[in-house]
Amino acid sequence: MLEAVNVSLESLNLVTLAPMLTMIIGGLVILVIDLLKKDLDKTLYVALSIIFLLLNLGATVTLEMNQRGFFDVMFIDGIAIVSQLIIILASLIFIPLALTNTKFHEYSYPEYFAMFLFMIGGFQFMVATDNLILIFVGLETSSLALYTMIVLHNRDKALEAAIKYFTLGALAAGLFAFGSMILYSITGSVEIYKIAEVLESRNFEPLALVLTASIFIFATFAFKIALVPFHTWGPDVYEGSAAPLAGYMSVVPKMAAFVVIMRIFEMLIQSGVVWIEYSFYAIVVLTMTLANIWALVQTDVKRMLAYSSISHSGFVMAAIMIGTTQANSAIFLYWVLFLFANLGAFTMLWVSHHKQAVKKQISDHPFSKFSGMVKQSPFAAAIMALFMLSLAGVPPFSIFWGKLYLISSVVNSDYIVLALIMVINSAISAYYYLKLIVYMFLKEPETDVNGEVYLVNATLPLKFVLGIAALFTMLSIFAVNPILDFTTYYVAMSGF
Repeated sequence: MLEAVNVSLESLNLVTLAPMLTMIIGGLVILVIDLLKKDLDKTLYVALSIIFLLLNLGATVTLEMNQRGFFDVMFIDGIAIVSQLIIILASLIFIPLALTNTKFHEYSYPEYFAMFLFMIGGFQFMVATDNLILIFVGLETSSLALYTMIVLHNRDKALEAAIKYFTLGALAAGLFAFGSMILYSITGSVEIYKIAEVLESRNFEPLALVLTASIFIFATFAFKIALVPFHTWGPDVYEGSAAPLAGYMSVVPKMAAFVVIMRIFEMLIQSGVVWIEYSFYAIVVLTMTLANIWALVQTDVKRMLAYSSISHSGFVMAAIMIGTTQANSAIFLYWVLFLFANLGAFTMLWVSHHKQAVKKQISDHPFSKFSGMVKQSPFAAAIMALFMLSLAGVPPFSIFWGKLYLISSVVNSDYIVLALIMVINSAISAYYYLKLIVYMFLKEPETDVNGEVYLVNATLPLKFVLGIAALFTMLSIFAVNPILDFTTYYVAMSGF
């Protein structure tokens, strides 16, 4: 007869689940409120989302490093804490963007805000575990919520974007399941650290199966990050999504994917499996270079920013390939700096977004829309130019410091050719960022455009978000060392 198993609450260490439970409870609270009282103003749901995000932040900062919980599937190390803080920070910047002047379809549904909180919980599960099953649960939770949020934008391109993202997500889920199955079959474990121990003890044999599993799992997250050649529908998804959500997708899902790739693949790269390193090298170079080339020929600003974010992902993947503590610290520094500049740029698109299509415009944000912007709305033109210069890596704005530190980590690891390729790609990217500045400052405005078109949605909350993003972008030189010290300490304590 089987004996009863007694599990104490103390042994479960439920505090490791507190950040995720906060998001799940928050989403359920919003749904229950909607059941009890219909047609409440969206301001209530934005406020509730911010409150639960702040509670999530409090639960995250109180976590202790290098502890396990909930039957040892939760793993809280330094990179789990840092990545969760970045996810929460980006979410706190994103959610006030719902408070626009114009009433947009998605924000009329309380379910949108519930899905948002569930999505964050899914991302946090992904980064706070080294268990392949829980990574899969987090991946699917966040993806299903994100599909719904995209389609609620209620435009033809939004439906197309959601279907394409769902198709990619379904393929990615299947690839991850197959890769995990292969790793389990050859190691007898779904815990990444145990998988690493078994593979090292066997000298990574059978190598063919290890490489097959690696290809499947890497392809999963390459779809999420939109690395070349897995990027195909990525720009279409960005274009069809609302501008704030597109900006959010360019930061947070990628942060979660980077952490999972770090946990799985740095072990394989450091083991000396040269095929994996060569594959990473090729994908890094292709992603940086081809995304920049495609961005050069775009006629829509949102699609240009979509390709630019793909190129930035290539920069970060270079650090993951190198795998030193300096390079891993550079990942988090770079992404914090990128977060403010990129979300700021997408927010500028959002404040100028019209609910109905504007005559003579084949897309929502063509370059021509911003012609002569400085004459109609000089302050808005200056803010947009600031974000473009930062994304281009022009000193002394934020991303310059991230690129400088990341490239220095590449040089210190003796990847001189790769460092040169990164510098060349930074120079190429400057062209399409400066192209928008040329339109804003050196071209004549459209005859039927007035200054209000650029600030049609500019409410006080949106102006506040823009101010915070612009201020950080300008003054980031004073934040770089504290952020770097913080991330380096936590990365080193995690053993990366």
